[in-house]
Amino acid sequence: MSTPVLNKAVVNENARILGIGAYRPDVIVTNEDVCQWIDSSDEWIRQRTGIITRHRAAADISVIDMAEGAAREALQQAGIEASQLGAVIVSTVTHPYATPSAAAALTERLGATPAPAFDISAACAGYCYGVAQADALVRSGAAQYVLVVGAEKLSDVIDNHERTISFLLGDGAGAVVVGPSDTPGIGPSVWGSDGSKWDAIGMTHSLEDVKKLGESARHSDEIDDPAILSATQDVWPTLRQDGQTVFRWAVWEMAKVAQQALDAAGIEASDLAAFVPHQANMRIIDEMVKKLKLPESVVIGRDIAQAGNTSAASIPLATHRLLQENPGLSGGLALQIGFGAGLVFGAQVVVLP
Repeated sequence: MSTPVLNKAVVNENARILGIGAYRPDVIVTNEDVCQWIDSSDEWIRQRTGIITRHRAAADISVIDMAEGAAREALQQAGIEASQLGAVIVSTVTHPYATPSAAAALTERLGATPAPAFDISAACAGYCYGVAQADALVRSGAAQYVLVVGAEKLSDVIDNHERTISFLLGDGAGAVVVGPSDTPGIGPSVWGSDGSKWDAIGMTHSLEDVKKLGESARHSDEIDDPAILSATQDVWPTLRQDGQTVFRWAVWEMAKVAQQALDAAGIEASDLAAFVPHQANMRIIDEMVKKLKLPESVVIGRDIAQAGNTSAASIPLATHRLLQENPGLSGGLALQIGFGAGLVFGAQVVVLP
C-alpha cells in the first residue's frame, strides 16, 4: 500500500515590507528631567549617548495600547485589513504578563482573530527576529501577510536612580506588515546569540525573588510594615547593564554581523540607501558607520536623539522617522541590525516600504 502524499502550502517566492507604523507616547522626558534622579548633566548625556529626549508612556498606557497604535498605521499603509493577517508577532520584554501573550490580545483588538499570535523575547534584536520569521512564514506559504510589532514600556522596568541604563531608555512601538512580493524584498537574515555574555544586560531580580517577598509579606503581622514596603521597592526587577562589555561587543562584533548581512544579500555598502541600526547609543552607531565604511550617500537612522533606546521598538521607530523625513528613500535598500540582552543579534537588508 502506497503512502498518501500530503498537500503542500502555496509557496511565495519572495516577501517584502508593505507598510510601517509608529506610536510615540506623549510624555517627553528631557535630560534635565533625568538629572533630577542621577548626578549628571545634559552635556554629559548628549556627549556619551547622543540622547536629548526620550518618550515615556503614561501609567494608563500599556504595551498593547502602543502596539495597537503602531499596527493600525502599518496596516493602513500596507493597504490590507486586519482580517487578512496570517500571523501576528509582538516582540517585547515589557509585557507585564508571562502569559497570555501581548500578541493574542493585539490580534483580538485589531480584528485579526483567529490569526496565530505569539510574542518574542529577544530584547533589542526582537524586531529583526520578527522580520526573519515573518519572511519565512510568507515565503513558505504558512501566512499571506504577517504583522510584526516591536513594543516596549521600559519605564516600567527602570530604577530612575540607576546609572548604567535607566537614563537611556524610552517607550514606544513600531510595526510593519510583511507580505508577498514579485521581487526579493528581505535579504537573508544573519542572526544568533552569545550566551557567554548572558549577564551583561538583564534584570536585577527574578520573579522567584518577587514570589519569596510576597510570601514574607503574607506572614507578616503588619501589612504596612515599613521593612516589607522597602523590600518591595528593592526587589522589583529593573534593568541594568555592564556598559563597557556591551559597548565593546556592539562596536566590534556587530559591525561584523552587519557586513555578513550585506554579503548574504549580495550587495555592497554603496548599494544602500539607508542604514538603520538599533538605537542603543549614538557613539555605537557612529563607530559602526566607520567600520562598515558607509559612503555619505547612505542616510543613517539616528532616532535615538529624540526617542532614546526603545529596545525592540527602536528599529521600526527609526525607520518610520527616516521615511517621514526622507520620503525619497522609499523603495531603496536599508541595512538593519538589532542587538541586545542575551546577548542576541539579528540583521538583514530590506527594501524600504
